[in-house]
Amino acid sequence: MDIDRRNNVTVTGNPQGPTVVLAHGFGCDQNMWRLTVPALAEDHRVVLFDYVGSGRSDLSAFSEDRYASLAGYAADVVEVCEALDLRDAVYVGHSVSAMIGVLAADAAPGRIGALVMVAPSPRYIDDVGYRGGFSVQDIDELLESLESNYLGWSAAMAPVIMGNDDRPELGEELKNSFCATDPDAARVFARTTFLSDSRDDLKSVRVPTLILECTEDAIAPREVVAYVHHAIPGSTLISLDATGHCPHLSAPEATNAAITGFLAGLR
Repeated sequence: MDIDRRNNVTVTGNPQGPTVVLAHGFGCDQNMWRLTVPALAEDHRVVLFDYVGSGRSDLSAFSEDRYASLAGYAADVVEVCEALDLRDAVYVGHSVSAMIGVLAADAAPGRIGALVMVAPSPRYIDDVGYRGGFSVQDIDELLESLESNYLGWSAAMAPVIMGNDDRPELGEELKNSFCATDPDAARVFARTTFLSDSRDDLKSVRVPTLILECTEDAIAPREVVAYVHHAIPGSTLISLDATGHCPHLSAPEATNAAITGFLAGLR
């Protein structure tokens, strides 16, 4: 299989530098990292890709069976790393991709040498002793709305997810990204994402880990991010001066500074 074509793999930056892999979240594509790439490209080799069903990926490679679990997406990450023969790459995952990175790092020791988790959540549904931010009914209604009217759901939810009501252009960009995603693939990815429970997987993390949180994040509340931080021994938590769920778009300077500072500490 042509992994480059399947996942629309892009390699840029300094070919002699350490490798950073940028992984987008649900309903997005690699273009969402366009404000981060310039901050990394001078000193790092930067790898970007699209999950199948997103961006310019090969939609014919989509399999509902494969992508009905986060392990299927993690397998894509591992295969991209293997195709490029990456060693000790730093994996930067936004939202659900943070947990996908945890699975990929565990599945392919040596390929991923550090993790950056941007607005992560290991479980979105509240549980006994755990606040994920959503009730079962909340998630059922969210998925029902998404599956019955994906474009309408995108228009309604994008501004909520993005936050930053005073900058409506950001919510509009996220809406357009959602709408550009294949609806069938998006429905599967949404169900996989919002019904996932990766709390036990956090115990497997053995690599240096940076966790970035925002204030007033409707998808990954600070209690959730604190849970991730406490579950990964030795992890570093940075609270960004940013609101919403997509700080790489709404507060790129703060996000990039946190990432580059972490990368510098790995040398």
